[in-house]
Amino acid sequence: MPAPIRLRELIRTIRTARTQAEEREMIQKECAAIRSSFREEDNTYRCRNVAKLLYMHMLGYPAHFGQLECLKLIASQKFTDKRIGYLGAMLLLDERQDVHLLMTNCIKNDLNHSTQYVQGLALCTLGCMGSSEMCRDLAGEVEKLLKTSNSYLRKKAALCAVHVIRKVPELMEMFLPATKNLLNEKNHGVLHTSVVLLTEMCERSPDMLAHFRKVSLVPQLVRILKNLIMSGYSPEHDVSGISDPFLQVRILRLLRILGRNDDDSSEAMNDILAQVATNTETSKNVGNAILYETVLTIMDIKSESGLRVLAINILGRFLLNNDKNIRYVALTSLLKTVQTDHNAVQRHRSTIVDCLKDLDVSIKRRAMELSFALVNGNNVRGMMKELLYFLDSCEPEFKADCASGIFLAAEKYAPSKRWHIDTIMRVLTTAGSYVRDDAVPNLIQLITNSVEMHAYTVQRLYKAILGDYSQQPLVQVASWCIGEYGDLLVSGQCEEEEPIQVTEDEVLDILESVLISNMSASVTRGYALTAIMKLSTRFTCTVNRIKKVVSIYGSSIDVELQQRAVEYNALFKKYDHMRPALLERMPVMEKATTNGPAEIVQTNGETETAVLETKPPPSGLQPANQANDLLDLLGGSDITPVIPTAPTSKPASAGGELLDLLGDLNLTGSPVSAPAPQIAQPPFLLDGLTSQPLFNDIAAGIPSITAYNKNGLKIDFTFERSNTNPSVTVITIQASNSTELDMTDFVFQAAVPKTFQLQLLSPSSSVIPAFNSGTITQVIKVLNPQKQQLRMRIKLTYNHKGSAMQDLAEVNNFPPQSWQ
Repeated sequence: MPAPIRLRELIRTIRTARTQAEEREMIQKECAAIRSSFREEDNTYRCRNVAKLLYMHMLGYPAHFGQLECLKLIASQKFTDKRIGYLGAMLLLDERQDVHLLMTNCIKNDLNHSTQYVQGLALCTLGCMGSSEMCRDLAGEVEKLLKTSNSYLRKKAALCAVHVIRKVPELMEMFLPATKNLLNEKNHGVLHTSVVLLTEMCERSPDMLAHFRKVSLVPQLVRILKNLIMSGYSPEHDVSGISDPFLQVRILRLLRILGRNDDDSSEAMNDILAQVATNTETSKNVGNAILYETVLTIMDIKSESGLRVLAINILGRFLLNNDKNIRYVALTSLLKTVQTDHNAVQRHRSTIVDCLKDLDVSIKRRAMELSFALVNGNNVRGMMKELLYFLDSCEPEFKADCASGIFLAAEKYAPSKRWHIDTIMRVLTTAGSYVRDDAVPNLIQLITNSVEMHAYTVQRLYKAILGDYSQQPLVQVASWCIGEYGDLLVSGQCEEEEPIQVTEDEVLDILESVLISNMSASVTRGYALTAIMKLSTRFTCTVNRIKKVVSIYGSSIDVELQQRAVEYNALFKKYDHMRPALLERMPVMEKATTNGPAEIVQTNGETETAVLETKPPPSGLQPANQANDLLDLLGGSDITPVIPTAPTSKPASAGGELLDLLGDLNLTGSPVSAPAPQIAQPPFLLDGLTSQPLFNDIAAGIPSITAYNKNGLKIDFTFERSNTNPSVTVITIQASNSTELDMTDFVFQAAVPKTFQLQLLSPSSSVIPAFNSGTITQVIKVLNPQKQQLRMRIKLTYNHKGSAMQDLAEVNNFPPQSWQ
């Protein structure tokens, strides 16, 4: 049989192929020749054939039929055969294939070979693809080589030991004695691999971490790092003028692990970290990599305040770098540290804001998130000005998050109600189509509560929608305000700015234009029609025109508009004496208050005591009725209300937000447009006052469910049955957080169909601790007199990693025992 072609010739031949099909044909022809050679047990050219097979494997062609030939090469006595055999084993074999177990004896023999290069091949292969069984069998040989004086073998043995520890963690203690003298080695390769091994042991075992802290590992690492910084030029280790940056980075990472939550270790490394931060050259990426690791270490240990300021200043310099990757890394790191070192980050606010103008979308997004994290009561005007400019010019994918952030910041830090209203109106005008669904009811609540701003607001909104109905949320708010305060608009009573002269007919012209506009959604038309109806009690000269408009839409093909118009017609004809009372101005929606006279308000970089005025709740169920009125006016009358249980519960304005919750749930009951009737206090609210046991024993058999599990937030429902009222199910929610940062300002809301009644009690907290270290609990009571299957839609809002999060979910998997 003729000698097979060499690997070099095969590569040259394959490269001449002009098409994929021609290349496949060449590969198949060569594979057939290699198979024939393997069948004939051709020992002379086995090494050459396996080498060619590995090249084909690298090109993506199947080469599994060469696995056994690799084992034969490993068993050979020739070094050239072993080298190709081990390389083939690392590429073609892994621990999922039983063939690799046949190598165990060969590797053991080669680990004890007299030639260091053969030992090195065996160590590399074991460290690359050794299974847990192989690691258990060969760990003793690896530990012996770790103690040898040969630096070539020690560095390979250290990396192999890392793989053994990952596969079989219980063998970690075997390598502990060998680590004592590893850091005394002068060879940088051994030092580097030793630090990797120590890092792996500290990360995987708290006991090992405590041991290395006791044996003063930190001073040894500090000494090595100091020698690297102070050493002169060494051509063997120099990279862009810095001595062995790879070893420096590894040492800094190990110092970070050792200093975390440990005062003594942190104190021992403060000085060297300051030296690294001040002496490292920043003109090259090599120095920037070391500085970045230094910053991460400073921020993760219990370092001094001055050192932390130095670290943040380094990140501030990174923001001025021309390299986009360095700027992105700086913004990401500042975002992680802004909560703990807010004032230090504030010094770089102008540089961060400049990053909003960057062309790179990743940098722009990080800069936006960090800018919102920097907003506080002192800089809210300037920051909002920059963020509104960004909102006006940014890409569409940023507008929703930016608008949400501006809403939250304005609500938290608004210096005045007029500024707050102007800011939200600017957002609606600029990016109204991208705002969250609850923006409209929230703004309506804000306007309702700002009694002195009603005339100013309705005038601004009227001018904002003249001839432009493209921003639907803006048109909805404007329609609601014109219907509510149209008399103020016509009277020209605005004192904040120059009043405009508007007639009743001009106001109705605008609302009718909204009704017939092609850009108006069905919800917007509902707002406009309701606004026209309310103007019938505020205007005096245009009542007949209003009657005519309402009667026209009694035959609309839009069922919602038709129903509203029919009911409004009925008000004109049958219940005209009730119309003024039914359509009177909405009362002020009271904000929720705390139980105490004062609370500590934590802001971005500020802590101040805010004195809160505690007012007794109105008599009866007035807040609940206000919520129902808002539900009705906004088209949510088929929804059962959430009944407040205490002055500290969700404000009555939550009724408007519930519209967003319910979406397209198939709720029973016919919708009506008149205000909801007075709701009597249901008897199940008094369960907690009875002397009988609260919960039925049968509740022990109701299985719990996971209602929500996304982005690290998990919410579980557990069930209990009231003993005094079998129709009442008590649901306890438990919210946990598996991410690395706390979730703050957590709010849980729920809605159910009209055949149920729902009561939400106050939650145990508003902060969900990170790493599942704690939970928030909240109790829901559901009255189900008809024993129907329970369905619920939930809305979750919280802040996480500097961003405002919101999500909706449906819960339809309630166990039958919870409602039957």
